[in-house]
Amino acid sequence: MQRAVASHILVESQDHALELKQQLEGGADFSELARMHSRCPSGKEGGTLGRFARGEMVREFDAVVFGDLAVGAVSEPVKTQFGFHLIAVLERS
Repeated sequence: MQRAVASHILVESQDHALELKQQLEGGADFSELARMHSRCPSGKEGGTLGRFARGEMVREFDAVVFGDLAVGAVSEPVKTQFGFHLIAVLERS
């Protein structure tokens, strides 16, 4: 079974997600931005979601984590029922 370790930042709007993505591209720290901006309780831990298996997250999230996103890269904004996510895949096996 495929498993991954990922972090995310969850915000209400695509514009906010794009602003944060731009900050990340400028060298901002993912964990710090998650602590300051994420609406998910995981934000308090820097956005970390720990290790999970394919199928444990909502479909749109799963598709990015187990898709073509390179390990260590940050996704473009991903819309789910919860809002807009920036996803960083830390490990995939």
